[in-house]
Amino acid sequence: MNEKIILYGVIIFILAILIIGTFVKPRTMSVGKIVDNIDNSDYSNLPEKCQPPAGQDIESWKEHLGHHAETKECLQYFK
Repeated sequence: MNEKIILYGVIIFILAILIIGTFVKPRTMSVGKIVDNIDNSDYSNLPEKCQPPAGQDIESWKEHLGHHAETKECLQYFK
């Protein structure tokens, strides 16, 4: 009788871990996707000339902005 209780306890524990893992893993993965998307979509509230192009590295975009007099004021958004 005690062996069955221990066996059921182990099975319930393993199922609980699997269920929790199922719900936690997608959240972690979607957070990673959100972080990837922040690079360009987070700047949508900036003036058009200050928004980095899709896929553009922010550091190289800041360097690019600094080379042009008409976009130097955009650097204030990337501090």
